[in-house]
Amino acid sequence: MHLLEGEKVTKYFGGLAAVSEVDFYVDEGEILGLIGPNGAGKTTLFNLISAALEPKPGVIKFRDEQINGLRPYKICRLGIARTFQTVKIFGNLPVIENVRVGSLFGPLKGLSTAEATKVALELLEFVGLSKVAYTPARDMTLVNQKRLEVARALATKPTLLLLDELMAGLNQTELLDTMELVKQIQKKGITIIMIEHVMKAIMGICDRIIVLHHGKKIADGTPEEVANSKKVIEVYLGEASDAGS
Repeated sequence: MHLLEGEKVTKYFGGLAAVSEVDFYVDEGEILGLIGPNGAGKTTLFNLISAALEPKPGVIKFRDEQINGLRPYKICRLGIARTFQTVKIFGNLPVIENVRVGSLFGPLKGLSTAEATKVALELLEFVGLSKVAYTPARDMTLVNQKRLEVARALATKPTLLLLDELMAGLNQTELLDTMELVKQIQKKGITIIMIEHVMKAIMGICDRIIVLHHGKKIADGTPEEVANSKKVIEVYLGEASDAGS
């Protein structure tokens, strides 16, 4: 049994299929990369998994139970958390309060305030933000705001974490640090699906990669298999390499 799987997942906006009959799965403990050109349907697929959108048609199952049709907060409480391509933090709140929100309202059984504070401080230490715990979130760099989103997502105690372009815009040092962070999350027993354009990261840490193009899946395999796919090279990898990764 796969941890998460989708069958013929489709989403139209008007007459345009943003995602078209995509079959996918991720197994427990895996890091799955999701790549493709801009507009390929990657974030739409995340929105379908997290219930911001509903597939029509198609079925999404988590632990062999259908989840499409559920509300987003129920998806979260089942154990699926996410970050966003454009960060969505509570900018006026201190960093620690952003993470406490996840601890208090994410899990099925919320923690006490003291317990939530302890969890938040531990997670901020884990993602490297403990020194700015009481800084207003809006005052942090974009890199740190992305890490804050990761900490808040982890506070909901997910089994599956969806990371949407966590490494975009990072310099080489920040990139290596963030790749290590993702590996450490995996070591906690959390399964990861990550959307990323940075090929160094995708090829370096993913167990398997799915490639989308115009909403359709065109490849699914190991990093080596995907890197050697003529079709993937033609529609994406050549362009991604030219962009610098």
